[in-house]
Amino acid sequence: MAISLRMPPLSSPLHSKWPCSTIRHPSIGLIRRSFAVKASGFENENREFVIIGGGNAAGYAARTFVEHGMADGKLCIVSKEAVAPYERPALTKGYLFPADKKPARLPGFHTCVGSGGERQTPDWYKDHGIEVLYQDPVVGFDAQAQTLTTSSGKLLKYGSLIISTGCSATRLPEKSGGNLPGVHYIRDVSDADSLVSSLERAQKVVVIGGGYIGMEVSAAAAGWNLDTTIIFPEDHLMPRLFTPSLARRYEELFHKMGVRFLKGVRIEKLEAGPNGRVATVKLGNGNTIVADTVIVGIGAKPVVSPFEMVGLNTSVGGIQVDSLFRTSIPGIFAIGDVAAFPLKIYNRVARVEHVDHARKSAQHCVRTLLTSHTQPYDYLPYFYSRVFEYEGSTRKVWWQFYGDNIGDTIEVGNFDPKIATFWLDSDNRLKGVFLESGSPEEFELLPQLARRQPVIDRAKLKDAPSVEAALEIAKNSMS
Repeated sequence: MAISLRMPPLSSPLHSKWPCSTIRHPSIGLIRRSFAVKASGFENENREFVIIGGGNAAGYAARTFVEHGMADGKLCIVSKEAVAPYERPALTKGYLFPADKKPARLPGFHTCVGSGGERQTPDWYKDHGIEVLYQDPVVGFDAQAQTLTTSSGKLLKYGSLIISTGCSATRLPEKSGGNLPGVHYIRDVSDADSLVSSLERAQKVVVIGGGYIGMEVSAAAAGWNLDTTIIFPEDHLMPRLFTPSLARRYEELFHKMGVRFLKGVRIEKLEAGPNGRVATVKLGNGNTIVADTVIVGIGAKPVVSPFEMVGLNTSVGGIQVDSLFRTSIPGIFAIGDVAAFPLKIYNRVARVEHVDHARKSAQHCVRTLLTSHTQPYDYLPYFYSRVFEYEGSTRKVWWQFYGDNIGDTIEVGNFDPKIATFWLDSDNRLKGVFLESGSPEEFELLPQLARRQPVIDRAKLKDAPSVEAALEIAKNSMS
């Protein structure tokens, strides 16, 4: 059952820095909360601050602790991964390029290089006195005792806790062949390494899913000059964002790059060959597709275990937090993909699976924890993709979207290479904007438009002779 989220302000004793406080939680009763935890040098099992998870958000949170002088001997990161936090988007982009096309590799994309920051290698964490427990995920949690148990049996006592567990890939059932050798899911570096190993000897690749993963992985497979087919049940690519017209442009480009589409088709099961490895994909219409490598990208689900007691959101999933990323238990926060937070600009609760939110939520949360910062998180939804960027590609794709894709759409441009789509509500107010192959100045304009939501002359926008002219019309509407 979801826990009611009625939290005290930061000025309340429940969020103070006094040594301890006793509170009553609606689900687990009295909690004697300790705030002062001896952690210098980690000579015992006490940690003042603990981050659970080793992804993007953890890396940016660590940087913010360092910036406030509160990391050395105080901060511990508990991760299931074998490497330090890194910029996860690389895994479905540059990491999958073939060896002759300069693929991305660690340590090249450790956080925080994705936002122009310092590359935080394992030595960076050591130099700043941050303890990182690799390949030792949390399996037990006691909110009353303020303790965590890891898979290796370590018992860690924390002062303040940040849950940054992210998401796990949605998998096909085992009985449908979802665990066969040659079937891949991508969430971490080890997953990507396994896929690269398969691509090195693959001949026929099938990508299941027409969303982000499907779009980016099929583009990467095309860089290997492999027979590649992408299969999804919807009518067009990226259905949660793209309009049918916009999707058609990208589908035509992907087709030119050697990617085939099977749309409106469901998967019945994956079948193994004589060697036990995946060999065919059986479709719901009875047809079969030969495949020696299959990548499944059909969504993700937030990793909330074993933290269910802090309060879940049953609508959007994940752990419910307020606008400062506080959960229902004082001293426990949640950030990144796993956090269900108030999306202030649209007055609704949302859970955003995107690197931009992972970075910004981490920074906002740590500032809240360490300072008197009480400004509500005011996130503007942002999505982007970059594909076909390997050496020798005849066409590189880079699009950005800001805002909310609701209302009527106006499309401007011929995709050579630019195209823009504007979402307008019934009052002609701009709600969202999409741009392919924009200049730096044009991309910088998009968040301004999406946040200001100007009223735009619909007729003028429809008649705009070019993307540049359309953006100028929208820009002038802000004044």
